[in-house]
Amino acid sequence: MLQRSERLIVFLIGAVQFINILDFVMVMPLGPDFAKPLGIPTSHLGYIAGSYTAAASVAGLAGAFFLDRFDRRRALAAAMLGLGVATALGGMATGLAELLAARVLAGLFGGPATSLSFAIIADVVPTERRGRAMGAVMGAFAAANVLGLVAGLELARLGGWRLPFFGVGALGLLITAATFALLPPLVGHLEAVREHPESTFSSLLRKRDTQLSYVMTALVMLSGFLLIPNISAYAQRNLGFDRARLSEVYALGGVTSFLTTRYGGRLVDRVGSLTVVTVGVVLVIATQWQFFLAPSGLDLHVFMVAFMLAMGLRNVAYNTLVTKVPDASERARFGSLQSAVGHAAAAAGAFVSSQMLGSDGQERLVGIERVVYVATALTILVPPLVAIVERRVRARIRVASAMLGRRVESR
Repeated sequence: MLQRSERLIVFLIGAVQFINILDFVMVMPLGPDFAKPLGIPTSHLGYIAGSYTAAASVAGLAGAFFLDRFDRRRALAAAMLGLGVATALGGMATGLAELLAARVLAGLFGGPATSLSFAIIADVVPTERRGRAMGAVMGAFAAANVLGLVAGLELARLGGWRLPFFGVGALGLLITAATFALLPPLVGHLEAVREHPESTFSSLLRKRDTQLSYVMTALVMLSGFLLIPNISAYAQRNLGFDRARLSEVYALGGVTSFLTTRYGGRLVDRVGSLTVVTVGVVLVIATQWQFFLAPSGLDLHVFMVAFMLAMGLRNVAYNTLVTKVPDASERARFGSLQSAVGHAAAAAGAFVSSQMLGSDGQERLVGIERVVYVATALTILVPPLVAIVERRVRARIRVASAMLGRRVESR
């Protein structure tokens, strides 16, 4: 079980991630709502998601040079403040250029917020309980789908597409204030930074575990974002799914994701990341092929449940594993670079899918089959990389434990 102090910090970080994730995921289902009034072609909606992730990637790369030098609480509060303001600005957009600019600004603050959140969890929660903690934090993704995303869709239906942007921006500012007031100062990593001045940007990149982790992150994000930004448009334009029922679909998927991440994290602590990732990957591929390629297809409700189950298992397992890779003195730096790699890969996936897809005369997406084939090929590569990283991490932990035992005996 998590300790009381750990539970408080996990809860607060979960609240931060709720806003951070909601700010990102709500834009994709709302795409058809703001596309027409802003004059954006349906096939170009991937650019909206890609602009956020590209900016988050740049911010993550920049943050790798300085985030480990500050109190994590203050750095997180600054990132969340900027995210809330940028999200509200998105609701004021009158065209594609203004909306892209607002999403770029949101990405510049949202990227560091993610890396700082994971660094805080790694600082506070020991390795043996980290799967459970990561599952709880990643449950924020599910909560964003169940509570926030559904509310956002309904607000857009009742009051226009701008209202969710204003609502999330305001809620983000409230969570920022609460987090800054309730989180304790988080400066323990600064001592490790002083003890290891040789740990630099270049030294981190030279480590084989770091390199493998970033390749793994890139594959996960790239394969996912080839398809994720286009699910809502495909369901409505190609399958004729009723827009009014979209909220219930995302609510169902959100409940599934919440349960999966909560219990999947515990499963990772018991059986390891590789087993959980492999199950998730197999289910991801089977679900995508059945929904997008099979002649009869899957009902959207069934697809969303299976897809969120698969993504939840895969993501909680690989995210738990990568928190074990960096040392304490370089966690924010590692997380910032991971955020940069992940967001760059997500942006690439969104941009590439926009280039691969087209629209016919009835605004239906054309070319989705090719996108599925590419996403499948990339997804297959994930389990072998997880196996390599997990084996190397376990070996390093055994060596560190043996060294600690010898130090205790010598005393």
